[in-house]
Amino acid sequence: MGRLRVTGAGALRGTVRVPGDKSISHRALILASLADGRSTITGLSTGEDVTHTRRALTRFGVTFEEQIPGQWQVTGGLRHEPDDVLDCGNAGTGIRLLAGVCAGVDGISVLTGDQFLRRRPMDRVAVPLREMGAGVDGREAGRFAPLVIRGGGLRGIAHDSPVASAQVKSSLLLAGLSAAGPTTVVEPHPTRRHTEEMLEAFGGKVAVDGASVTVHPGTLTATDVTVPGDPSQAAFWVVAGVLATDGEIEVPGLYLGYGRADFVGVLQRMGAEVDVDEATGTVRARASRLRSVEIVASDIPGAVDEIPVLAVAAAAAEGTTVISGAAELRVKESDRIASTVKMLRAFGVEAEERPDGMVVHGRADFTAGRVDSHGDHRIAMAAAVAAVTRAQGDTVIDGWESVATSYPGFARDLESVAGAGVCAPADD
Repeated sequence: MGRLRVTGAGALRGTVRVPGDKSISHRALILASLADGRSTITGLSTGEDVTHTRRALTRFGVTFEEQIPGQWQVTGGLRHEPDDVLDCGNAGTGIRLLAGVCAGVDGISVLTGDQFLRRRPMDRVAVPLREMGAGVDGREAGRFAPLVIRGGGLRGIAHDSPVASAQVKSSLLLAGLSAAGPTTVVEPHPTRRHTEEMLEAFGGKVAVDGASVTVHPGTLTATDVTVPGDPSQAAFWVVAGVLATDGEIEVPGLYLGYGRADFVGVLQRMGAEVDVDEATGTVRARASRLRSVEIVASDIPGAVDEIPVLAVAAAAAEGTTVISGAAELRVKESDRIASTVKMLRAFGVEAEERPDGMVVHGRADFTAGRVDSHGDHRIAMAAAVAAVTRAQGDTVIDGWESVATSYPGFARDLESVAGAGVCAPADD
């Protein structure tokens, strides 16, 4: 489905169960592949990004058997170089984490992806992996994929990361499992701790001290993993519930660990009626009147993936919202600062780019129009939320096929809360 037509509905009500957490799914597949023995992963994300990671791991001789939909048995023990090129599709998490795995494996690995992934910066992992002793080559001196990695013979390092990136941190921790001596990563701000938590679950030796994380070399032991719901996907429904003219949306079974649900706090600062039940991982959102806020650098690590849909919330808030400290958005699946501003303008919202963020001037209602997602799944889904809640008439979203990378059933779930017929393929 290249284009999706979304009709304004206003009132939304219902319960949405989002796919398994994408970040956890990548890590569960990789750690189970590195571990000795058989692991069972339940609730794995069905998105194309995670599928690419699973298929890449088969090139190392790891076997996967789907027992029931969403449940996979993994026979690990990854030890040798891959027998073919590793195609990571559009998965930035996949290619950066797999780069760390490849650095720890004797032999040569080649990693590539689609046209969007090949434009994303890889030097942030290539440089420290070289410092650990891996050979890493790529386009423009290793800045971009395809990457060629000559692995093995690593040494542990202490790396002060210039960016707060869970992907960079995780890549080095995975490489550190095969290094001589401990590997420490220090970030400017603490980021999500999926890798640290899951390494411990698989028997790894990890120590966390604020923004510093240290891993010690060693083998992992197979374990069973249940993947909770993805809070980054839930953010679209939470904002939709807040912007609806009436109703309530509930999203149960989410991962609400460190650094993954900070978008809720931002929305609450805006005046949103959002409740969180930590015991069940349930978030409930009701129609709310929003006010503008400042979203600053300290907010970004825990809400970086949610900025496009938070910008939609800002567009419906009273006053002017300023987002800063988010230069990292320039190097996502699209330049998310530019593409978010263009998306908002397509709805008649006044918005301006800044080098590290944007300024959004709120308004009561949006104008239905046409949105180019620029091949970015989060821009496409954010546009669908804007269209269904605040735009009268029909909005056409180009590049809707990108949504399959993370949330193939999004349009179906949108109709479940907004009504049948709200979404349809657009031929024009």
